[in-house]
Amino acid sequence: MSAPANLSPRSSRPGPSARDTILARVREALRIPAPPPHLKSLAAEEAAVPAAGQGHSGLSILPLEVARPWLPDGGDTPEERRAILVTNLEKLRAIVHQVPDLTAATELVFTLARERDWQRVAYHGHEKVDPLLAGIPCATHRVDAPGVHPASAKSALEACDAGISACEALVAQTGSILVSSATCGGRGLSIVPHVHLVVATPDQIVSTLGDALHEAQQRHAGRMPSMLSFITGPSRTGDIERILVLGAHGPKELIVILVG
Repeated sequence: MSAPANLSPRSSRPGPSARDTILARVREALRIPAPPPHLKSLAAEEAAVPAAGQGHSGLSILPLEVARPWLPDGGDTPEERRAILVTNLEKLRAIVHQVPDLTAATELVFTLARERDWQRVAYHGHEKVDPLLAGIPCATHRVDAPGVHPASAKSALEACDAGISACEALVAQTGSILVSSATCGGRGLSIVPHVHLVVATPDQIVSTLGDALHEAQQRHAGRMPSMLSFITGPSRTGDIERILVLGAHGPKELIVILVG
């Protein structure tokens, strides 16, 4: 049977697949490599071999200051860092309370528990957290108490209205909070209860994410905790019709108490 007169034999051949098209574009893009903004290409007439450990042949790593135009400001002084942190936390829908001392912080936690009718709060033992629970008008559950089985700990957290913890550092640059297994146990305390309350002091405010990790490394003498997590505002999602929903996969509220 002959082909129709208006259809040439070549026109019946299938075109390139989507996979072939994508791979062709990748190969085309890789022909001219583009270094990241914090790297620069070495001129041919300059020394050919990069220093050991820099990894990319033909590239030299520039100082961190060169990348700062692309990064959010983290502040250069304690006052600037504190102001930037508070601004970023509030933009992220976190609630910030600044109190003068531990006594005021204790009174604030008591007031929050009473006004919100908290029946039970979970906490991780810490020198900044323990004093706040001395007169709290509700039951408490310590997540790092000896002999607590993981299964029962999960059930206990689900029954708590709030989780209270300390932190490793507060990052002004992004409004993030670095927590660890040393400050809040596992992830459950900062994820399961509907409210996460973090108590910290101004000396824990750092400029950048890198500074926060460096501080944690110094504090723990190089033996980093088994869990590190950056918390940036309450849990949120915008997957459904781009509508922001808080508390989708974790706490609906993040409360930060700065003491001092």
